Amino acid sequence: MAEHETHEFDVVVIGAGGAGLRAAIEAHDRGARTALVCKSLLGKAHTVMAEGGIAAAMGNVYPDDNWRVHFRDTMRGGKMLNSWRMAQLHAQEAPDRVYELEEWGALFDRTDDGRILQRDFGGHRFARLAHVGDRTGLEMIRTLQHRAVSQGVEVFMECTVMRLLTDGDRIAGAVAYWRESGRLVVFRAKAVVLATGGIGKAWKVTSNSWEYTGDGHALALWAGADLVDMEFVQFHPTGMVWPPSVRGILVTEGVRGDGGVLRNSQGKRFMFDYIPEMFRAETAETEEEADRWYDDRQNNRRTPDLLPRDEVARAINTEVKEGRGSPHGGVFLDIASRKPADYIQRRLPSMYHQFKELADVDITREPMEVGPTCHYVMGGVRVDPDTQAATVPGLFAAGEAAGGMHGANRLGGNSLSDLLVFGLRAGRYAAEHAASAGDPPAVDPAQVEAAEREALAPFERAGAGENPYTVQQDLQDCMQELVGIIRTEGELKSALERITALKERAARVGVEGHRQYNPGWHLALDLRSLLTVSECVALAALERRESRGGHTRDDYPKPDPELGKVKMVVRAREGKVAVSREPLDDLPDDLRQLFEEKPRS
Repeated sequence: MAEHETHEFDVVVIGAGGAGLRAAIEAHDRGARTALVCKSLLGKAHTVMAEGGIAAAMGNVYPDDNWRVHFRDTMRGGKMLNSWRMAQLHAQEAPDRVYELEEWGALFDRTDDGRILQRDFGGHRFARLAHVGDRTGLEMIRTLQHRAVSQGVEVFMECTVMRLLTDGDRIAGAVAYWRESGRLVVFRAKAVVLATGGIGKAWKVTSNSWEYTGDGHALALWAGADLVDMEFVQFHPTGMVWPPSVRGILVTEGVRGDGGVLRNSQGKRFMFDYIPEMFRAETAETEEEADRWYDDRQNNRRTPDLLPRDEVARAINTEVKEGRGSPHGGVFLDIASRKPADYIQRRLPSMYHQFKELADVDITREPMEVGPTCHYVMGGVRVDPDTQAATVPGLFAAGEAAGGMHGANRLGGNSLSDLLVFGLRAGRYAAEHAASAGDPPAVDPAQVEAAEREALAPFERAGAGENPYTVQQDLQDCMQELVGIIRTEGELKSALERITALKERAARVGVEGHRQYNPGWHLALDLRSLLTVSECVALAALERRESRGGHTRDDYPKPDPELGKVKMVVRAREGKVAVSREPLDDLPDDLRQLFEEKPRS
C-alpha cells in the first residue's frame, strides 16, 4: 500500500455547500472534533449559484403566512410523495434558520419598515423567499463559511472522497485523494455526513456545476445504504438556450416572481393553457386577473407563470415540440415589456449581467430565450426524518444528497431552507452518535488498499484504454435522450442497456501523465459515481409506471393512485442494483385536515 496520511475525527462532513457547512458548524458547536472535506475550494460550492431566495414562512410581507401553509404548499408541490415529517420540520424550523443567518451577519433585502423582504416564487401561496437580490446563495455561503472558519472547523479543500470505510455494519471513515498531488488521505471517523449535492452532470443540458457527479449518492449506495425517489429529477423550466456554450445555465424563477411572463413564438402567454386541476382553483384564468395579482393578492389569483416547476417545464417542452418555440429551441421570458429598466437592474442584477455578457442580450430591452435544464434530484439517501441518519449506522445525509423532503417535485426556494434545517439536524445527530459510539471504529487496511488499486488502475492503461471524456459524453447523450423530461418504457430499457455497456467501457478507461492535478484522472474516477446514479435513476423510472412531478412517462401519462402510496427504494446487494416499492408513512389526521381546507389567496 502506498504511503498515505491519516486523520482522526469524531465527525467528517463531506461537501462544503450550505448543508455541509451548517452540519459542520453544528457538530463542532456540540463538541465533536469535526472535519469539513470538499472537492472544490471553500466558498465555490454549487450553493452559490442559488439565486432566488430561502423559503421560510416569516409572514413579513403577508401576515397570513405560517408553517402550515408552507407545509401544505410543499406537499402539494411534491405531489404528496414527500416525507410528511421532513416537510413539517422544514416548514416549522425554516424561519429560525433565516434569523440565525441574519444574526451571523447575512445581509437581506428589506421591507420599507426594515424587516427581511420576501418575494414570490412558483408554488408558494405567499411571497415567502427571503433574498439578497438574485445572489442569495452567495450571501448564504459567505456567511456560513465565515462562521465555520471562525469557529475552528478544520477544512480539507480540493480533496475528493472515493469510498466510505466500514467496520462491520457501521461507518468507520472515508478514503480520499488530494486533487493537487493525487496522494491518498484516510479519514477515521465515528460518523460521516454526506452533503455532496446532486447528480446533474450525468445530463448534457444542466444548470449544475462540475462537482455535481453524484458522489454522495454513490458512496452511500456502495456502503450499503438505501436510496429513495431516484426517478424524480427536476428539469428547471428556465435555463439559457443560446449560445450553445452557455446552454443550461440557470435563469432564476425570480424573473417570473418579479413580473416576467412566458410567451411562445406567436407572442401568446401559453401557460394559461396548462393549468392542472390540482391548482385550478387558485390560479388566474385570464391575463387581466394574473396581472392584477401582482398588486392585489387578496382579491385575485396568482399567475400560471408561477405554477410549480414540473408543470412549467412540461408546458415549455410541449410548446417547443409543437412548433411554437423560439429560434434556438426554447420559449421567450419577457420582463422587458413589463417593468422599467431600473427596476430590472435593481431586482435582478445577476440576470442582467449574465445575459449581457454571455449572450449579448439586454433583458431590459428584449426577452430572454429559455428552456428546461436538468437542475435538481429529489431522490437521495434514505434518512430518518428527525435525525437524518441513513440506514447504515454512523452515516448521515443532508441537502440534495438526502431524499424524501421534496417528494416528486421541489418548490423553488425550498432547497436553501432544506439545507439549513437538515444540515443543522445532521450535524447535531452525527455529533450525538459520535459521543455515544464508544471506541473509534477500526479501519480495515484491505479496504484502503482496494480503494487505492481502483483509483490508480487508469494509469496502468495509459495509451490503451478508453478516453474518460468520451465515456462521459456518451453517458450525457444517453441520459439526455432517454432519461430526460419525457420518458417511455422502451427508452428506459434502452438507457439501461447503454449504461451497462458504458460501465464496461469505464472499467477500461486509461489516463496519461501523473497524479498531480490531472483532470482526466479525476473524471475517470467520477465516472463510477455518474454511472451508478444514472443506473439508479433509470431503474426507478422504469418501475414507476405513472406520471407524477418530475417523472413524466409518455406511456403512462396520468398519476396512478396506487403508486401515489409508495416510494421506490434502491439498494445494491452483491454488486447488483435493484429497486423495490415500499409504502409511504401515513399522514397524521391533524395535517391531513390542512388539505381539506379551502385555500385563501
